[in-house]
Amino acid sequence: MSRIPLVVGNWKMNGSLASSDAWLREFRELCRKDAVRCESGLCVPSAYLLAFTPKLDSEPVAGEFHVGAEDVSDRVGTGAFTGEVSGDMLRDLGAWWCIVGHSERRTLYGETDERVAEKVKAAYDAGLHPILCVGETLEERNAGRTREVVLRQIAAVLSVAGIEALEAGAVAYEPLWAIGTGVAAGTDQIEPVHAVIRGALEEADPVKGGAIRILYGGSVKPQNAAEIIALPDVDGALVGGASLDAGNFYRICAAVR
Repeated sequence: MSRIPLVVGNWKMNGSLASSDAWLREFRELCRKDAVRCESGLCVPSAYLLAFTPKLDSEPVAGEFHVGAEDVSDRVGTGAFTGEVSGDMLRDLGAWWCIVGHSERRTLYGETDERVAEKVKAAYDAGLHPILCVGETLEERNAGRTREVVLRQIAAVLSVAGIEALEAGAVAYEPLWAIGTGVAAGTDQIEPVHAVIRGALEEADPVKGGAIRILYGGSVKPQNAAEIIALPDVDGALVGGASLDAGNFYRICAAVR
């Protein structure tokens, strides 16, 4: 099944109004000179969404490009939930994508599979396109539990949000031991896990599961992007540190060719 490649950046807790403006100007100019041949996006701290969305509305980037949020509340509607940002609020700010269940949310902030599943549902119900992150720790990999962990994380979301939520967005495999370390997983480590994910999605629904894009995330750089994205069942990348530089992010998008 043909799937349009997708490359999404994740700024994490970085950025400023000035850097947001500079990033968008540089990326827009690069795409104007030579448009990338994939869908792309950038997830930024929610405080900076309005640094992008009005400018994208008035002058879209060449190709399919959308901005998004790095997290969403599992609470819906409004209420006494100090500090939370709902899916409806993110949509109101112009967000398209929403990263959910990133390894840093799971490990640093204790998000369980169940809470991640509720967040995916909340994002989807609000009209966002959730990018579900799954992956194992180094200890789990060394113990031979990669398959078990990834399938458990996916099953939790399927049971709460349904495969439609993932079909609207994407799944990103990010081995925790490769996040921010500068060492990407080897191609012989990436492809088998993507195949496991694809199998679980197609078991849930052969048609919809075959259409869902599976991204790889974990120290993706311009130097290794082409080799990684060329793998079977790798439909693009979730890019961390390299996405802070518009030129590097553009080169990763261009590697999809």
